[in-house]
Amino acid sequence: MKKIYLLAIAAIATLTSAAQDTQTGNAALYMPLIFERYDNTAATATPTDTLYRLEADDQWLRDAQQRTQRNNELRRALMLASPSLVRYNLATLPEPPEEYAIKSDPGKALLTVAPLPIVQPEEKKVETVAPRLRNWLHEFNGSAQFTQAYISDNWYQGGENNLNILGDLKWNCNLNQDLHPDWIFNNMVHYKVGISTAHGDSLRNYMINVDNFLFTSLVGYKAMKHWYYSATLNFKTQFFNTYKSNTVTRTASFLSPGELNVGLGMTYSYKSEHGERTFNLAIAPLSYNMKMCIDSDIDPTSFGIAAGHRTKHSIGSNIEAKLVMYFTPNISWNSRLYAFTDYKYVQGDWENTFQFNVTKYLNTQIYVHLRYDKSRPRHDKWNYWQLKEILSFGLTYRFATQ
Repeated sequence: MKKIYLLAIAAIATLTSAAQDTQTGNAALYMPLIFERYDNTAATATPTDTLYRLEADDQWLRDAQQRTQRNNELRRALMLASPSLVRYNLATLPEPPEEYAIKSDPGKALLTVAPLPIVQPEEKKVETVAPRLRNWLHEFNGSAQFTQAYISDNWYQGGENNLNILGDLKWNCNLNQDLHPDWIFNNMVHYKVGISTAHGDSLRNYMINVDNFLFTSLVGYKAMKHWYYSATLNFKTQFFNTYKSNTVTRTASFLSPGELNVGLGMTYSYKSEHGERTFNLAIAPLSYNMKMCIDSDIDPTSFGIAAGHRTKHSIGSNIEAKLVMYFTPNISWNSRLYAFTDYKYVQGDWENTFQFNVTKYLNTQIYVHLRYDKSRPRHDKWNYWQLKEILSFGLTYRFATQ
């Protein structure tokens, strides 16, 4: 009686599940019963033990797993209730019969029986396109950061209208080391310009508060892992005139100051596997440095050049370190440290840019520039140190060739 009861339950459950699974195209329950292996996990497993999870809407996966689990449990229950229905064992199933074809030869009055040949599906030829290999890799970054405020004349707290704009353009052109593994040849052009309203200047409405043009070039040949024999070139100046407030006295202009440095030494170059960290360190024990001031209306002594001269030539050593680090895909730190000494004085620049990308085209930047120059007159408060800091928000655009 118990056996008949179990068979009835299994049959009803099987038909019910089959009716549901027919709608999804699953006809496994209509197949003959085949013993595959002994499995006692169904007695102890819970639904959460046997289902996989995705970090997304995985209801379809859970439904499919539950359906498969239910089918297996029903077939197993039917096998246990009525072993006589199990006609096959997976381990002892015979090989499927081969198909034969009969060929006749009327001339010889002969019939030949031979297996049908296996016809392989025709493979479609896929056209392959060779990737375009580039000797030079270009990367361009441009941003326009700004702050603006308008205050009416009758504002109860007072104040003045102001507008500040900071433009930043950077272009890198580097030799593809995948094609030239023994060489390193990196070039960078970087220009940063800032314009702000000049409230305290009766002669001008706007003033230039940032004007930096920098060109760097490095070429090297591999000496050992990550190290290269190298030559470096650095050139920097500004393009616009700057003036003392309420006067026509220029304090800086194009090539006033200008600085050129050429060095020979070794370079260490490192790039992480996924490109989230890059580091370059160039050490030049032999370095030539030239300062210039071509504007006759500007005092050259303010740039460390002797009075009565327009250039200063020095032989010494320099070091330059560049670091680019991505903490997350949207937060990065770009740092450059440069220092030169002729063993009588030292000058150095440490520039840091922290970038926070809000969207693909909007970002916030914090720019901090710390400078040390012992060739300039000593300041009462800052000694030989100088500092510039800019916080800005605005638009950005970038592209790169791979």
